[in-house]
Amino acid sequence: MAFAIVACHEDDDRPDFSLELSQLSALRDSSLQVDDSAIRSRIARLMRADKDSAFSDFQARAYYAARRPYLWIDRLGTDSRADSLQSFLADVRKMGFSEERFRVGQIASDLQRLRSLDFSGEGNDVNSVLARLEYHLTKAYMNYAAGQGFGFVNPRKVLNHFDVKDSDSLHVEYHRLYDVPLRTADKSFYEQAVRKVAADSVGPFLRSLQPRHPFYHRLLAMLADSSTPAADRPKILCNLERCRWRLDDQPYEHKKYVLVNIPSYRLYAVDGDSVMSMRVGCGTFKTKTPLITSRISRMDINPQWVIPRSIIEKDIVRHVGDRSYFERRHYFVRNRRTGKNVDLEKVTWSMLMDKNYLVIQEGGAGNSLGRIIFRFENNFSVFLHDTSSPAFFSRDDRGVSHGCVRVQNPFDLAVFLLQDKDDKLIDRINYSMHADVSRLGSNNRRPPSADDEEGFVELPDTLDRSRLISSHHLDPEVPLFLTYYTLFEDPRGEFHRCADVYGYDRVIYANLKSYLNQ
Repeated sequence: MAFAIVACHEDDDRPDFSLELSQLSALRDSSLQVDDSAIRSRIARLMRADKDSAFSDFQARAYYAARRPYLWIDRLGTDSRADSLQSFLADVRKMGFSEERFRVGQIASDLQRLRSLDFSGEGNDVNSVLARLEYHLTKAYMNYAAGQGFGFVNPRKVLNHFDVKDSDSLHVEYHRLYDVPLRTADKSFYEQAVRKVAADSVGPFLRSLQPRHPFYHRLLAMLADSSTPAADRPKILCNLERCRWRLDDQPYEHKKYVLVNIPSYRLYAVDGDSVMSMRVGCGTFKTKTPLITSRISRMDINPQWVIPRSIIEKDIVRHVGDRSYFERRHYFVRNRRTGKNVDLEKVTWSMLMDKNYLVIQEGGAGNSLGRIIFRFENNFSVFLHDTSSPAFFSRDDRGVSHGCVRVQNPFDLAVFLLQDKDDKLIDRINYSMHADVSRLGSNNRRPPSADDEEGFVELPDTLDRSRLISSHHLDPEVPLFLTYYTLFEDPRGEFHRCADVYGYDRVIYANLKSYLNQ
């Protein structure tokens, strides 16, 4: 079949006036022919050779295993979407990551080959180049988007499978250490990422995923600073990673909040530009304080301490029969089912080993919780509280508790938490924290209440009952953050370098290693 190319002037002498398609066959170059089946075959080969094991890597492989449409290539090559992604990938080295992990060099080389039509050399035919570009762009895109948006390490998975609680030949049980609500890159996120490529929104999408933590860019600057010692890089990288985690709540989203940074053993009570700081004691290495986001809802003055089972079984049970041991420590035993206290002479070893019996320490001076406790909802029965043994506050290493946070200036914290600084209420809190309430719980009884069947114990004449307060609910509740940063910029803007007291940097760094420049 012939077709005619007609000039504007019919009398022009045109040698191509009658030209057949067969005459153009000599211009064909088989090396430039795009073949869908060849591209798919080469992508499948890349997938089989890919041993990277992040969730984003599995998602990239799953996308092509399902033979879904190409994201970056067509018969015309690639367009500006690949350039948008490439501009973000150019920064991975500044983040301390390996360009090879994100295939930066290979992507740049293949884009150059495609745009210059240079398909010379073994394994560089047009279909191989297009296959590599399609697969590597998707893989790098999903890795970068998920990592910058949510973190390259999932703290819930890593930290909750870190500290062994119990193990045998069949199973391992771990202490739960991380209970902060956070968002992760799930399958719906990867579907959203695919749609953003199709809609030519790669740049805006990746910009929206950049970490918003105020400390992130300061850490990046430290990483880029040539004067930063090489030994500091792991600590910087671990804290950069913490800044990427997409938490449901963050301190900087509030005007008023309480923050405890465990490695620095300090508490910060922040209300706008006002910052109060105090020392704290946290859990030991064996009994770590968990990471929690919650809200302080109540403060109890002269609280009783319900002693944990671990302490009963390890220390207290061996003193069964020694009444003076219990009395000196103001301990009493209660039947949980009946609510009745048990005569110390009748307490047995089997009772204390039975979870239906509680060992409780009376409130007041000498109580292990001190004179006030600050309660907040959590899954660990840990709280902020005063202490009866404040000498440890002078130490640098203040890992001293079974998981709770002991505060140095509890009365100041109580006043801070109040929305309405009512002088009368403040006076009652102060009076109750210093009053001699020992006779309220004498004879191994709980502090008397309206439904106490045995009636009230007479109070000392010097005790002003009208000024006593046992509890106060906070309205509004105050956000609380128990955090773990080994490089830390406090709410005053002061920089702190802290020891990795629980070893979390070590496990985070180990999980980052596949991304790092080694």
